Amino acid sequence: MSSMTTRDTPRGFSAGEYMTCLTGIVWREGLRFLHQRERFVSALVRPLVWLFIFAAGFRQVLGISIIPPYETYILYEVYIAPGLMAMIQLFNGMQSSLSMVYDREMGNMRTLLVSPLPRGFLLFCKLLAGTAVSLLQVYAFLLIAWFWDITPPSQGYLTVLPALILSGLMLGSLGMLISSGIKQLENFAGVMNFVIFPMFFASSALYPLWRVQEGSPYLYYLCEANPFTHAVELIRFALYGQINWISLAVVAACTIVFMIGAIWAYDPSRGLARRGPAGGEG
Repeated sequence: MSSMTTRDTPRGFSAGEYMTCLTGIVWREGLRFLHQRERFVSALVRPLVWLFIFAAGFRQVLGISIIPPYETYILYEVYIAPGLMAMIQLFNGMQSSLSMVYDREMGNMRTLLVSPLPRGFLLFCKLLAGTAVSLLQVYAFLLIAWFWDITPPSQGYLTVLPALILSGLMLGSLGMLISSGIKQLENFAGVMNFVIFPMFFASSALYPLWRVQEGSPYLYYLCEANPFTHAVELIRFALYGQINWISLAVVAACTIVFMIGAIWAYDPSRGLARRGPAGGEG
C-alpha cells in the first residue's frame, strides 16, 4: 500500500528539468529571431532614424543643460541614446507578445501551456527569451552609435546590462499582459500603437522632464508616472555607472506587478486568456 501511495504521488521537477525547459524556450525564440531577419533590421531602423535625422534637426532647438548623470553639456543625440535603447526594448516586448497571439491562434501556445511545468515558469521563460533577443538588438544599436561618436564610458557597456535586463523584463511582461486580452491577431496592431506611442512620447526619452514641466505641469506629472520614463532613466544612469534608486524601485515594482498580472491572465480558470478564438483553451 505504501509503495502504491508513493507511485501515485506526483513528484517535483528537478533543477535540470527546469533548465531544459528554459533552454528549449530560449533556443526556440532565438531561432525564430534568426529566421526573421527583417525583425532585426526594423528594430534598428526606428532608433537610427531618430538618431541620424531627427536629432540633427532638433539639436539646435532642444539644448540640454547639465543634468545628472551628465557632468558637462552634451549633444542632443547623446541625450536621446538611452531613450532609443529603451524604445528598442519596448517594440521588442510588443513584438514578442504579438508572437504569443499568433501562437495562440495557430494552436502552438496550447502545446506550450499543457506542459506539466508550472505555467508561471513557462511564461517567465518566454519573457527571458524575449529579453535576451532585445539585448542583442540594443548592443547592435550601441555599436552603430559608437561610429556616430556616442561613446559612454567604457565600463558603461557592462554596468548598463543589469538595467537593460530589468527594463526588458518590465516591458516584456507588460506586452505579455496586454496580449492575454487580445483574441485576434489583427486587433493587436491598434493596441500596440495605443500603448507604444503614448508611453514613448510621454517620457524623458526625447526631452528632459524639466523642459516638459516648463511647458505643461500636468504633462510633467504624467511623464513622472509613466513606467517607461523610469526605464529610460535607469538605463541612462547605468550607462554612466550610476544608479537612479527611484527608477530602480519603480521598474522593479512594475515588473513584478505586470508579471503577476500576466500569469493570472493566462490562467485558464481565472484569467482573460482562458479561451482562444476557436473556443478552446488559450
